[in-house]
Amino acid sequence: MEYQICSRGLWDTTVPGITFDTSGESNYAKMFDNLVEMYPRGQKGKNDWLKIVDKIKKEGKNKPYDCIIGVSGGTDSCYLLYLAKQLGLRPLAVNLDNGWSSDIAVKNIKKVTSKLNIDLETYVINYEEVKSILRSYLKAGLPWADAPTDLAIKAVLYKIALKLKIKFILNGSDFRTEGKQPREWTYTDSKQMLYLLKHFENAKLKTYPYYSFSKLFFYGYIKGIKMYRPYYYLDYQKKTAQEFLKKEYGWEYYGGHHHENLFTKFVIAYWMPEKFNIDKRKITLSAQVLSGEISREQALEDIKHPPFPQEQLKRDKDFVLKKLDFSDEEFQKLWDLPNKYYFDYPSNMPLIKKYSKISRTIFRHILPFVPSFFFELDTRNS
Repeated sequence: MEYQICSRGLWDTTVPGITFDTSGESNYAKMFDNLVEMYPRGQKGKNDWLKIVDKIKKEGKNKPYDCIIGVSGGTDSCYLLYLAKQLGLRPLAVNLDNGWSSDIAVKNIKKVTSKLNIDLETYVINYEEVKSILRSYLKAGLPWADAPTDLAIKAVLYKIALKLKIKFILNGSDFRTEGKQPREWTYTDSKQMLYLLKHFENAKLKTYPYYSFSKLFFYGYIKGIKMYRPYYYLDYQKKTAQEFLKKEYGWEYYGGHHHENLFTKFVIAYWMPEKFNIDKRKITLSAQVLSGEISREQALEDIKHPPFPQEQLKRDKDFVLKKLDFSDEEFQKLWDLPNKYYFDYPSNMPLIKKYSKISRTIFRHILPFVPSFFFELDTRNS
């Protein structure tokens, strides 16, 4: 395909499954519009969210906590703690410690939870298991090598909610500031994770949290634990939130999207762009342009610059290799191998796509929102 860039955002021909209409608008821009239509903000969104808040308070009455919020030390989760307290909710903050959190992130969590008087529970994973899993994803040559961390975070939140009989989990995700990454760049699931772990590391898990689709059905439908995304409803802007957190709590910025985790930073700023020519900022900046947070001109200027200073990336790379027990020679061999994607290894995706209608029905019983995956599936199929 001849190079082309979306007339409204930064989505271009490096993005899998992209198409353009006669005006130069991409199908990803239209997918964003569909999400906005389904989840309006303004007064309508605020009213919808307040109804959910009332439901959370009613269900959590006479319990120590009425909801759980996963915290990473980043902007979205820290600001969500503040919002929850403002609305009279009684959240338990939960942090997943996989051995890769930056010092700044750890300090941010302590500052915000302490000042807001929110209890914090930290779930520590056996690092040898973490190391085996991350090594297996790098050996597999997959772009989003930090995908198993995403699985672990959600699994921990559901696990603690079940243990404490809490029915609601609040998640800081926001398609308006993050966008929807194409599945070729980021998809994985527990079936794939366990396969890669056995195939590349010959290891088994004892403490690492994850969930199967049947387990997710158990949490969401049988036990009625619901995960909500408040920013889908509320007028939220990341930069404004950052300035507020700095002023009120002494919160510190960590340098980039998801850079509060050192391995995540390595994957986003080095592994993906340098090995796969994947710049996830094209997705996030496009979403921010369409949501009005930044201008398209500013986004086009930002994307011209590397995601992080190259001299610091070299130090980060050396740190990652040492922490994962890779020599320079071993890592170079991995680097030289052909790039792979989720469809090169076993996963649940073929079944999800084949039985899309049934999958939607199942997810409708599990989650109180439509997974953006289905928006992507519809947009690209059309």
